[in-house]
Amino acid sequence: MLENITSNLKKVHDEINSCLQRAERSQNDLTLLCVSKTKPISQIIEAYNAGERHFGESYISEAKDKIPQIKEMGYKDIVWHFIGPIQSNKTKHIAELFDIVESVDRLKVAQRLSDQRPKNLPPLKVLIQVNISNEEQKSGCSYADLDALINEVQNLPQLELCGLMGVAEDTADKEIIDKSFVKLHETFNSLKQKLPHFDILSIGMTHDMDLAIKEGSTEIRIGTAIFGARNYGKL
Repeated sequence: MLENITSNLKKVHDEINSCLQRAERSQNDLTLLCVSKTKPISQIIEAYNAGERHFGESYISEAKDKIPQIKEMGYKDIVWHFIGPIQSNKTKHIAELFDIVESVDRLKVAQRLSDQRPKNLPPLKVLIQVNISNEEQKSGCSYADLDALINEVQNLPQLELCGLMGVAEDTADKEIIDKSFVKLHETFNSLKQKLPHFDILSIGMTHDMDLAIKEGSTEIRIGTAIFGARNYGKL
């Protein structure tokens, strides 16, 4: 399994570097977020040993077991990202366990995360998720509500606003995906001029990595290409 994950990671990094080269961007411009939801601890450790430090989880019922176990094993320098839709009754665990939350999309959730962030931990880094595809079933703040949410999040003492996240429409039409990435990138660049610590643009997964990198993504979220198909079995 180690050889497979190591080999998969090499392929992913090679593809990322090819995309960065085509976009005339530095290899230091982008972070790979390994989406480890549903994956066993053993595979996360294998990816860690291959050099990865950023891992993304979406299910609190799973993460509240995995993350403490991995920390107890001595892997304390992992940066844990929460990337799934946020239910209000799950914010306490998210605030306690994670370093970055990428899917803040409404004030109620942001307030709860701030209130429930342990005072002995640094402020929780957060991204605002924007619904860039305008699909009703997708999570995310609308562009119309974005400025108001940013102003509110900035005033919450235990949160540090660090950027934007978006999920493109699942379509084979690259023009549609590209337009949605362009708009979010333009919005990100405008906000970056005004906001401190605002430096993460999280767009792009395996199928739209090339477009995301071309449009300025600073973080790519990759799961299956690293770990294989989702596994809903034991940790």
